[in-house]
Amino acid sequence: MHADLSILFSRQHGVATSAQILQVVSRRHLEMLLECTAVERIWHGVYSLGPADDERKLRGLDISCGEQVAVCLSTAARAHGFDTEDRPDLHVLNPTRHQLRPAPGLVIHRRDGAPLTTVSGRLATTAGWTAVEVARALPRPRALATLDAALRSGHCDPRTLSRAAVGQSGRRGIVKVRDLLPRADGRSESPMESEARLVMIDGGLPEPVLQHEVVDVGGRLWRLDFAWPEAMVAAEYDSNQWHTGEEALRHDREKQAALQDLGWIVVPIVLNDVRRRRRELVERICAHLDRASAA
Repeated sequence: MHADLSILFSRQHGVATSAQILQVVSRRHLEMLLECTAVERIWHGVYSLGPADDERKLRGLDISCGEQVAVCLSTAARAHGFDTEDRPDLHVLNPTRHQLRPAPGLVIHRRDGAPLTTVSGRLATTAGWTAVEVARALPRPRALATLDAALRSGHCDPRTLSRAAVGQSGRRGIVKVRDLLPRADGRSESPMESEARLVMIDGGLPEPVLQHEVVDVGGRLWRLDFAWPEAMVAAEYDSNQWHTGEEALRHDREKQAALQDLGWIVVPIVLNDVRRRRRELVERICAHLDRASAA
């Protein structure tokens, strides 16, 4: 690659505009670099040295606008560490002095008055505002998962979320979020645990204790996803993401045996229980709780 072009990309953290590049090399040279994928076009008139990750794409927007672009919604949630949806699009706020164009993979928003902070050097809507804004656009189960994850991240607390909800009063989905806020709990360790808990709440079950700790006869500590300690009944969400592989299966068998020795009844939960067999799941747990209370 042309030495001056390498210096240009290095100085600008891997991105450059077409105008900058054509000051160094010819248009034909740029076309050759594109053909061999040494350089990739990421936005209109903006290029990356090799493949561009999200941060480099954002830097490309910065250089195009002449100012730093702030992220919002799921992109801000990812920056804060509580994105539960893993969607590929970048969501950014339109800069005050520039009009960005929507493009594949890029969604532009106007959020006048949205509070901003800096996360790892990038402007972003604040954690509480982001959590409430993301949750407003999601179905109830996923909205609770977002609120739980926001609390678990440590970047906001219940008071921060409540203030953000007040700041977004009157906007679509805010009533749903306000109803869920008292249920949000940072002890939930995965989105599916959050969804399962909402099934239990909606089904009228007593609210379980989350991540309840039990010590077995050998002194080993185990944690239960959902527990009703007085009834010695628990429920565990079995995820293929965490419960596959020989070591994980061995751990699960040891845990099951230890809990059985202590007299615990453990109800396994899988994805279809939460998404398709909600009533049956509630009835299974309720039956065990009823038997325990009658004993």
